[in-house]
Amino acid sequence: MDLGLGGKVALVLAASKGIGRACARALALEGVSVVMGARDSETLTRAAREIEQESGSRAVPVPTDVTRAENIQNIVETAIRKFGRLDIVVNNAGGPKPGTFEMLNDEQWRAAFELNLMSTVHIVRTVLPHLRRSGEGRIINIESTSVKQPIDGLVLSNAVRSGVIGLAKTLSVELAEDNITVNNVCPGRILTDRVRQVYRIDEKIQDGLSEDEVLASVARDVPMKRLGEPSELADLVTFLASRRAAYITGTTIQVDGGLVRSLL
Repeated sequence: MDLGLGGKVALVLAASKGIGRACARALALEGVSVVMGARDSETLTRAAREIEQESGSRAVPVPTDVTRAENIQNIVETAIRKFGRLDIVVNNAGGPKPGTFEMLNDEQWRAAFELNLMSTVHIVRTVLPHLRRSGEGRIINIESTSVKQPIDGLVLSNAVRSGVIGLAKTLSVELAEDNITVNNVCPGRILTDRVRQVYRIDEKIQDGLSEDEVLASVARDVPMKRLGEPSELADLVTFLASRRAAYITGTTIQVDGGLVRSLL
């Protein structure tokens, strides 16, 4: 299937590893030039170099903290300066601090709000003129299954990420006439550093369990009985970025091996 992505330019955030890196790689393999942002400059540069070598597409690393408006402005300006256009934006950021309601203070709530909601607001505001000029702009937000089925011990994610879903649904209507689609992709238990942290995978291995035992335990209530790979989510992101998905907007799709039990 020709996805019609050759020659497009994408901005991918939190792209040095995990889901963000997998999205940048999948897009690059389809002929997309990718501008990759993340805070860790060394890891980001190495990831961009590896993606360029594997795909033959351009991969430009730009150290970026999505909570800093000037960083967002800089990475978007870099994309335009390097490639003269911007067609696809993959909004992605680290997860907020785990914890129950009574464990978290106002400062931690504000940090989650800035990291996971306001970063999306600032990025969309900055890229909109360029996506309008594209004529087939794509905004894809990487969120969490917590927006469909709250996760115990992740009250910040449950609350703040849901705001992004409301924003995206509104934008999907407001931007439809500009031929810009807005969709959300929600990873379930994808094997990333975040999942390793939340489920204390490395701690349990250090306590004497094998990695296979620990991963099987984490995947116990996933119907497919395994954790997902970042590339499996990246394939959906790549499809949503393509011309084949031109009539899909305002959706929130989980990639979770059947974990979420809700009907919608």
